[in-house]
Amino acid sequence: MDHKAGNFNPDDTGIANGNYFGFPFSPEESELVLLSAPWDVTVSYGEGTAGGPKAIIEASVQVEIYDPLNPEGWKRGIATQAPEKWIAHTAPKMRRKASKVIAHIGKGGNPADRHIAALVNEVNDAGAMLNKLIYSGAKIWLDKGKMVGLVGGDHSTPLGLIQAVAEKYSSIGILHIDAHADLRDAYEGFEYSHASIMYNALKIQGIDKLVQVGIRDYSATEARYAAQQGRVAQFDDYTLSRRGYSGENWDTICEEIIAGLPDKVYVSFDIDGLTREYSPATGTPVPGGLTFNQAVYLLEKVVLGGRTIVGFDLCEVSPGKNDLQWNANVGARILYKLCNLALRSV
Repeated sequence: MDHKAGNFNPDDTGIANGNYFGFPFSPEESELVLLSAPWDVTVSYGEGTAGGPKAIIEASVQVEIYDPLNPEGWKRGIATQAPEKWIAHTAPKMRRKASKVIAHIGKGGNPADRHIAALVNEVNDAGAMLNKLIYSGAKIWLDKGKMVGLVGGDHSTPLGLIQAVAEKYSSIGILHIDAHADLRDAYEGFEYSHASIMYNALKIQGIDKLVQVGIRDYSATEARYAAQQGRVAQFDDYTLSRRGYSGENWDTICEEIIAGLPDKVYVSFDIDGLTREYSPATGTPVPGGLTFNQAVYLLEKVVLGGRTIVGFDLCEVSPGKNDLQWNANVGARILYKLCNLALRSV
């Protein structure tokens, strides 16, 4: 570590230095590098998740560095990589174009109309570029032996990271915590929709298993697709609750969830997988969900079960308004648990 990092005192007041948790570490001296993707182009309900990374950075300086799940994990270095300027520059323009498409379709318009099809193509091209940038940015650090996590943005953003991680580790499983299955094929015409992230991830070579937890709002087509895949396990929210009501404890259920995961695990965490009290401003809130501690316990069980977390993302945190940054505060704390448990697993 450099002199500045070596003098870091975790008990001092957090310093707003533009890095997650106010850490002074550079990517070169850290074991974990966090990427940001301020992008919410294809969101189909509430906007604002593009502001998630910035809001989480601002809220994260209030997070106490001591974490009983990995008390000295921070010493291994958690660094922040600034996002590509193209992302922040392009996202608002593409969001306006995507909004026109969504409004047109929502009114019963034909998605094949020439002007709409042209907008869809523009958005799809931009999505492909986003994936390329995230992939190349992640690969730089993965090739140097670093672990990489991503903070969105909407849930379309981690596809490039998932691809880079799958290439490095060849055979991985995805633990997907979400209210939605995200198994739609080009939802609303957008190939890289937030609602298509897991459909796209399953097309990546090296993704051997997808385990979905907390899902509670998905289509019949998605359910059929999951059943036909043979490598998708779904633990829907109501079934989880019903099992709890009938006397099963969360520990036993978590054991069953992680039993289907291979040795190397990528965690994809959509904040709407939690009950809405934890992130009321998220883009597509749904009643039900996991509690904060249920989610953290599940993540810890992944590590206790001998799995290695080889990458992760946290998506769909929206700053919200007039809420003392509650959404970002919760997001920052989930992010820190992901960081520390990922570091603990290796």
